[in-house]
Amino acid sequence: MPKTAEILAIGSELLTPQHIDTNSLVVTEQLNLLGVEVVAKHVMGDDRERISQAVQDCVGRSNIVILIGGLGPTEDDVTREAVAAALGLELKLSLEQESILISRFRQINRPMAKNNIRQAYLLQGAEAMPNPHGTAPGQYLSTDRGALALLPGPPREMKPMVINELIPRLRPVIPPQVIKVRSFRITGIGESDLDTLIAPVYTKYTNPVTTVLSSPGDLLVSLRAQAETEQEADDLLREVGNPIAELLGDKIYSTNPDEPLEAVVGCLLRKHHATVATAESCTGGLVAARLTERPGSSDFFLAGYVTYSNLQKQQILDVPPNLIQKHTAVSEPVAGAMAEGARRVSGASYALATTGYAGPDGGTDYDPVGTVYLAIASPAETRVIRIRYGADRWRVRTLATQASLDLLRKMLLKS
Repeated sequence: MPKTAEILAIGSELLTPQHIDTNSLVVTEQLNLLGVEVVAKHVMGDDRERISQAVQDCVGRSNIVILIGGLGPTEDDVTREAVAAALGLELKLSLEQESILISRFRQINRPMAKNNIRQAYLLQGAEAMPNPHGTAPGQYLSTDRGALALLPGPPREMKPMVINELIPRLRPVIPPQVIKVRSFRITGIGESDLDTLIAPVYTKYTNPVTTVLSSPGDLLVSLRAQAETEQEADDLLREVGNPIAELLGDKIYSTNPDEPLEAVVGCLLRKHHATVATAESCTGGLVAARLTERPGSSDFFLAGYVTYSNLQKQQILDVPPNLIQKHTAVSEPVAGAMAEGARRVSGASYALATTGYAGPDGGTDYDPVGTVYLAIASPAETRVIRIRYGADRWRVRTLATQASLDLLRKMLLKS
């Protein structure tokens, strides 16, 4: 059976908005490299009874339990005592650790306060893990299910101890296993529609585990397979991932979880030796900002025109005044004319245009607030699509920007 782990991040400060637990991310990364799945993380204040109860619960269900923080010399550093109470173990003074502490304070020419001696106490049966960057040693204890470890809270002490002391101790007791991940970044479909489409596939399996992360206009489907070998993990990922990929088709824009849509579009533009310009009204330059987010965008991005007023649409993009008068600035003909004008003025291969009612004011009976027209002009054609979003201004602009970039991506894929 695959090994699992739980992490307890200890410290009342971690329950405030001023401090974020980042130590758990380091520990999780290192455990995943061993093929160990972290199934739960707990953030707890400096409360001895709560910590003790949590340790009892974690040890009873997970193979590896790791506590981070609460090993200092002060009265609110209660991790050692809480674990001792949870497991029914004594805390014993280690003469070796006491000697190390005394030597360390001598080296820095500082007197050792009386309460520092608390850091020399070890759990009965525990092995001290050296801490060359601080005064609190870590502790490693074998348990019936696996292991328990106590780590110091300061990141500069904790990270080296995890890599140099904890992982080498865990490696021999962890059976051969790997964790592999397959990811799909998706746009052009809502989260509920996505789940309706792919749930019949992934719900048949508990391994791989499938998760869906959502942000406006952008979804990440992640499959995590745990197996004894890489080949077995790859087979599991193919078994679940291939049917999902077939169902989603070109809605998948990347299999790299860290690659945003604008990066994919930039690569496609380079591949086709093509250039792009933008003409934006309701998005106010957000499309251009996304396209130029990464270094090297000058390879393909020529110009961005934010033509918010009707006059600027006419003067810069040469949109005919009678077109605006007849159809209004938020219309299919004007969006198309904006894209064609931007392409003509800039000399770009492609041009994107956005015009709409981002809200909270504006709109008509036919085109209420949240209506956006997106256009793309290419050497072969001009296409315009009409999309209706909600009435939240930030959301309208964000979704319209994403959809505009996706319009260009799909056209480049077909060219």
